[in-house]
Amino acid sequence: MATFYIEQFGCRATQADAAAIERQLRERGYAVTTNATSADVVVVNTCTVTAAADLQARQAIHAIHKENPAARIVVTGCYAQRAPEELAALKGISWIVGNSHKPEIPRLIDEMTPVSNQIAAEGFVRLSEISQGKSVLLLGEESPSLEHAPTNILTGDILLQKELYFAPVEGGESGHTRPVLKIQDGCDSRCSYCVIPLVRGRSRSLAPGRVVEEIRKLAQGGAREVVLSGIDLGNYGRDLTPRTDLSELLRRLLDETSIEQLRVSSIEPMDIVEDLIALFAASSRLARHFHMPLQSGSDPILAAMHRWYRAEHYARRAELVREWLPDAAIGADVIAGFPGETEEDHRATLALIERMPLTYLHVFSYSPRPGTSAAEMPDHVPALTIAMRAKELRALGEAKKSAFRAAQIGRTLRVLTLQRNGEDTNGSWTRAVSGNYVDLRVAGRWISNQFLDVRVTREADGHLVGTAI
Repeated sequence: MATFYIEQFGCRATQADAAAIERQLRERGYAVTTNATSADVVVVNTCTVTAAADLQARQAIHAIHKENPAARIVVTGCYAQRAPEELAALKGISWIVGNSHKPEIPRLIDEMTPVSNQIAAEGFVRLSEISQGKSVLLLGEESPSLEHAPTNILTGDILLQKELYFAPVEGGESGHTRPVLKIQDGCDSRCSYCVIPLVRGRSRSLAPGRVVEEIRKLAQGGAREVVLSGIDLGNYGRDLTPRTDLSELLRRLLDETSIEQLRVSSIEPMDIVEDLIALFAASSRLARHFHMPLQSGSDPILAAMHRWYRAEHYARRAELVREWLPDAAIGADVIAGFPGETEEDHRATLALIERMPLTYLHVFSYSPRPGTSAAEMPDHVPALTIAMRAKELRALGEAKKSAFRAAQIGRTLRVLTLQRNGEDTNGSWTRAVSGNYVDLRVAGRWISNQFLDVRVTREADGHLVGTAI
């Protein structure tokens, strides 16, 4: 039986894509392995949101080929969509498949043999024509690659896609704890720093009835919590006929499915309106966790970023969440060192974060992304300055996270036990996550995918510790 492994990078949406690929391969008879070194096929699912993400992907591909030179490596995801020719220069890759052609991956793995002239004659064109928006199959005779097969590229114009790439995922006892269901993809905004619309395409939503059907299947399969993901989740349903929105979808899921808990991934701040917050407050089945990208606390920088809000607009959204849901987790993304960012701008960001009820931060060091308007802006911030500002932001984020953890001591939290990953060698505790996104260690050995009521007793080594009631 052939084996495979998926090396995963990036956001919840890419995780959902990876889960879909895994299920498709398992259904075709492939067996998943626990690491890349023992797999016959390795799928590297890439991110390209920063230059660091690109570097991580290249380093992973190099390490996989070095440790397992016989493996067939398939590279997909956002980096593969954005710059397939860069990846084609790396050794060890059999296929590079853009987001535009991800559904083809299981078939390509089935047919993993040196490409014949017959395939080349079936309407594919060479890499030089990629700018014309055509599908591409590159016969890589001259590219350094695996000894037993050339590198091939299959990609096309993602902006032409009108439907959401979707494949069912598994959850519960037979699959992953907390499965991720992608219900939206793409983005219609044009933030000046962001390459994602170019590699994910326009906003596309999964029809509400299909979402209900998939949640029912996941619940029947044993899933207790499902994470709803998307690139611009707050834009859900605006492309559908009849038009709908995320709040209406959540109401249907609560009314028409038995899933015990739904968690919503990142939502833009202007889409977090009082009606949505009130829905969360009214139902214990919606995890009290909001992730609201901030990016900057300086109005001039937000304007340069082409963000649709200003600092006080964002602050009011965060305060609304806290007013309705005092125990909710509220996370934010923030970019350090955007072009033109002064020390005053940076201090404004620190001050805004300090006074807001945020509970954690994801900090990104700015790096220019090809094809974005920010890459052409003047006054790029020196790398050392960016690193120093990112360090300050991360320290503030850790302080916010620590304060939120401390506030949970003495409370009783409903938590979901997670799959064991070997970090507890003596079986004295089990890892779990609460609805408000707190990582806990529960005393004793518990099977995964179980809800427990846990009394939080103390903090140790950056984790909360508790006892099941």
